[in-house]
Amino acid sequence: MANPETAQRMRELVDGLNRAADAYYNGQGELMSDYEWDAQFDELKRLEEETGVVLEDSPTQKVSEDQIAGQREAHEFAALSLAKTKQPAELVKWAEGRPIWISWKLDGLTLVVTYDGGKLTKVVTRGNGHEGTNITHLSRAIEGIPQRIPYSGHVVIRGEAVISYDDFNQFLMETDSDFANPRNLASGSLSLKDVNEVKTRHIQWIPFTLVYIENDIPTWGARMDWLQQQGMKSVEHECIEHPTLENVNQSIDRWTEKVTSRQNPFPVDGLVICYDDTAYAQTGSVTGHHATRAGYAFKWQDEAAQTELEEVEWSCAASTISPVAIFRPVELEGTTVRRASLCNISECERLGMGGPGTRLSVIKANKIIPKVIKVEQTVGDFVIPTHCPVCGSETEVTTSESGTRSLHCTNDACPAKQLKKFARFVSKEALDIDGISEQTLSKFINQGWISEYADIMDLGKYALQIAALEGFGEKSARNLMQAIEQARTVEAQKLMYGLSIPLCGIDVCKRLLAAYPFRELMEKAATVEDPAFFSHIPNIGPEKSSAVVGWFRQEANYKATEHLLERLHLQESRQEAAGQLCEGLTFVVTGDVHHFKNRKELQTYIESQGGKVTGSVSNATHYLINNDVQSTSTKNQKARELNIPILSEEDFIERFMRKEENADTSTPPTADTNTPPQRPASEPLMGDLFGAF
Repeated sequence: MANPETAQRMRELVDGLNRAADAYYNGQGELMSDYEWDAQFDELKRLEEETGVVLEDSPTQKVSEDQIAGQREAHEFAALSLAKTKQPAELVKWAEGRPIWISWKLDGLTLVVTYDGGKLTKVVTRGNGHEGTNITHLSRAIEGIPQRIPYSGHVVIRGEAVISYDDFNQFLMETDSDFANPRNLASGSLSLKDVNEVKTRHIQWIPFTLVYIENDIPTWGARMDWLQQQGMKSVEHECIEHPTLENVNQSIDRWTEKVTSRQNPFPVDGLVICYDDTAYAQTGSVTGHHATRAGYAFKWQDEAAQTELEEVEWSCAASTISPVAIFRPVELEGTTVRRASLCNISECERLGMGGPGTRLSVIKANKIIPKVIKVEQTVGDFVIPTHCPVCGSETEVTTSESGTRSLHCTNDACPAKQLKKFARFVSKEALDIDGISEQTLSKFINQGWISEYADIMDLGKYALQIAALEGFGEKSARNLMQAIEQARTVEAQKLMYGLSIPLCGIDVCKRLLAAYPFRELMEKAATVEDPAFFSHIPNIGPEKSSAVVGWFRQEANYKATEHLLERLHLQESRQEAAGQLCEGLTFVVTGDVHHFKNRKELQTYIESQGGKVTGSVSNATHYLINNDVQSTSTKNQKARELNIPILSEEDFIERFMRKEENADTSTPPTADTNTPPQRPASEPLMGDLFGAF
C-alpha cells in the first residue's frame, strides 16, 4: 500500500508522463525532455515496485499510442514495446552469451506492412500495439514501401517511418512551418489525406523486423538479408557473435561515434539489440507491455552539469525569435558547451527561467544537442523583448493550437526570417560556400551584416569583425573569404536553386535552364502575362511555372537577384539536344552502370538526345535500363507486368548511341565566357587585411 504522499506523487507522475507521451507521439511538440521523461518514468517504476501499486493508466503498463486519424484495424501480431536500459552490463546479461544484433532505435512512427501474393495489402500504424490506423492509401507517398515484392506468400513486416534531418530542415525552409522535430513532422504528415502533399515530406520507411513469413528463416540476420532481396533497405545493423561487456561497449562506442559525427542522416533515440536466433526470441514471456526476449533498447546515459546563466540571447531565425541560454562554460561529452536553445517562451516558463545568475542543469541530449533540463535556482526575472533584435520592429507573442507560446517579429521583411533561405544559398547544392553554417549565418544576420543574398558575397568588408567573433579568428575568417571568392563563379543551375524559389528543386531548375538561359528566364518570368508560361517545359506544369513567375514578379526578389548577379560570374550549362536518338522516349535507370561514370552521366546523355529519365516504372515508360536484366527487383517486375523492354547497358549503347560516341559518353556543359565582375574597390579581400592568401 502507498501512503497518501506517495499515492499523490504516483498520480502526478502518471498524468504528467501520459500528457507528454500524447504530445510526443501525436505531433504536438515536446512537453518534457527525454532526460526528464526517463527520470520520471524510472521514479514511477521504483514507486510501483516499492508499494506494489500500479495505476490502471500507468505508462509502465501500456504502449504509448499514436492517434493518427482514420479507420482503426487490429494487428495480426501485437506490436509491443521494448524494455529499456542505459547500462551496457544489462544488455550483456540479457544476451546470455548468445549471438545478438545491434541496430538503430529510429525515432519515428512504427508502421506494420503486410503483403499477400506479392502485392501490398495494408499499412497500419502501431497505434496502441494491438490496433492501429490503416493508412494504406498513403503507401505510394512513403519512400521504401514497395507496392509489389517477388515473394508470393503472406508477409508481415515492421519498420519505422522517419524523416531525415536534411529533409526536415528543407521542409521548414520551404514552408516556414513550426514543427519541433522530424518525428513531429512525420506524425503530422500521416494524418493528411492528400497523397501528393504527404509525398513532399519525404517520409522514408525503414524495416527493422520481419514479423512473419511462411518460409522458415531461423535467424534475424538472414531475415534482414531476405528483406534486402525483396527490394527493401533494412535498418543498419551489426552482429556481435560473443557478447561480452568489452565488445558490447566497443560496439556501442562505434555507434555513438556515428551519432556524434552525424554519419547517420536520421533521428535516433538509442540502439536496439535482438537475438539472432528468432525461435529463441519467441520463447520469452510478456511482462507489462514488453515481450521479454523480443529485444532490448539501449539509451545513452546523458551526462549532466550545473552552471550559471549569463544571459538569455534572443535569436531571430525564420519566423520565430528564439531564446538561447548563454551560461558559464561546462565540459560535456568531451566538448566545451556554453549555450543551449530554450526553444520558446512556454519552455522557459515551464523550466522557471530567470535572469543572469540563475542556476541551471544542462546535458547534451543523445550526445548531440545541448539542452537545459532543469532550473536549480531562479535569480531575477525572465524578460521577453518587445522589439526584434535584428530589425527593431515590434514583437508579438503567439499561442499555437497545442498551447505553445512563442515570440515573433511583426516585420514580414525582417532579414532574419530568411535564415533558412540564406542557408540554402550557401549550401553545397547551391553556391557551396564552405565555412558558413546556419549558426554562422544567424550570427551575421543578428550583427546586421546580411539582409539579402548579395550581402553574403560582400562579407569581405566585415573581415576584421568576423575574425574577432567567438569561434573564428584570423585563419577561419581568411578561409571564409577565400570560399566566398571561389563561389563567385557559379553554374546557373546552382544559383537558381540557391534562390529558394518555391517548388524549384534541383530537377526543376535544371529543366527550366535547359529551355532558357538564366537571365532570359528571369526577364520572361518578370514580364509575361500568363503565369503558366513555362508549363510547356517537360515536368514543369502550371503550378511550378506560376511559382517561378510569381517570385520574379515581386520587385524585391527581382532587384535582389540583380544585385547578386553584379557580384557573380555566371556559367550557363544549357543542354541543347545534341541529337535525336532518344527523342520522345522515356527511360528509367536502375542498378550499377559500367560504361558510364555513373547513372547521372547516362541520364545526361539520354536528355542530350531528346529523351527523358524518370524515377519509377509506369505506363509512360518506354525502356528500363538495368544491367541485371534477369533481376527480380521491384522495377524489373513492374516492367515485365507492363511489357516494357528491359535493356542492359550494352543493349542501350547498341540501340541508342552512334559508334563514334561509344568511346566518350560524356556531354560536358558549355560555359559562359563573360569576364568575371570586378569587386568594388571598397570591398577588401582578407589578403588585403592579413597578408596574401
